[in-house]
Amino acid sequence: MTRRNLCALALVLVFFAGIAFGQAGKVPTLAYKAVEVWPMPAPSAIGAPGPWNFGQVSGVAVNSNGNILVLHRGAHPILEFASSGEFLRSWGEGLFSEGKVFTVDPQYQVEGRTIHSGVYGPAGCASCGAHSIRVDRQENIWVADASGHVIYKMDQRGQVIMQLGTKGISGTGQRTFNLPTDVAFAPNGDIYVSDGYANERIVRFSPAGKYLMEWGTRGSGPGEFTLPHNLAIDAQGRVYVTDRENQRIQVFDPNGKFLQEWPGIGGISALVMTNDQQLWAGDGLFDLEGNLLGKLPGPSGGAHGVAVADSGDIYLAQLSGSVRKFIKD
Repeated sequence: MTRRNLCALALVLVFFAGIAFGQAGKVPTLAYKAVEVWPMPAPSAIGAPGPWNFGQVSGVAVNSNGNILVLHRGAHPILEFASSGEFLRSWGEGLFSEGKVFTVDPQYQVEGRTIHSGVYGPAGCASCGAHSIRVDRQENIWVADASGHVIYKMDQRGQVIMQLGTKGISGTGQRTFNLPTDVAFAPNGDIYVSDGYANERIVRFSPAGKYLMEWGTRGSGPGEFTLPHNLAIDAQGRVYVTDRENQRIQVFDPNGKFLQEWPGIGGISALVMTNDQQLWAGDGLFDLEGNLLGKLPGPSGGAHGVAVADSGDIYLAQLSGSVRKFIKD
């Protein structure tokens, strides 16, 4: 075979490999447009519009009324807005730990141990543990306090009615987490927690909060994690996990049996399932076979959380201190 033929064959192989991993061609831009100002400006002391001074916005969720719940690391850590951006209420003062999760400097990392830890006290920040927020089918509000090592379930008034994990105590047992990151809900009501920064496992509980099972260990093979950061569950009960440091999504059956992985998607944090069974991962929309259907216009800014309203509106939580809203164009 001539040199020219070899080069041509190599190009063909590269082309088809790209198709196999969904990377061939330009990724379609979805028919959405960004809302320039959201939420509505806050009223100032003189009545003029003022800015919202969010801390790091770590999560966002939508309730059945179409209102938007914003979770941020600062004063009044949980805020509720109408879809128009009108402020409705806030709560959560004193709920979250002040510990701040960070990545350990490589010179202090130990082989086989977590590369994440937390700093507390003066080195932390207000509500720094605030990590993710979700709304279940019964309209309960759930939040993950990563550095507090707990998951809280609240009623619609914001009152805590269940706690998973032991506040301020890290561990690997049935009643402890170590820097948990997210929570998701199966069709039968079972609760799944990604225990996340330090334990690299998924823990399953009954609707009443009884420990049922867990899976996962540190690594890069099937069923292994290097930071299971967010969770979503489809109508069949399959569990989708953003394995952020391994830059992939892993898919499991309800009992933790590995089904497939979607490699090479980047270090995505945010994950949410739509009512029509598609998956938003950051600013990208995927079908449930791992095919990238398109992305939102413009740069995503590294979304830490994502939510979708029944109207199709998309909300991205940005650690830079903002919420970006996209509406269908």
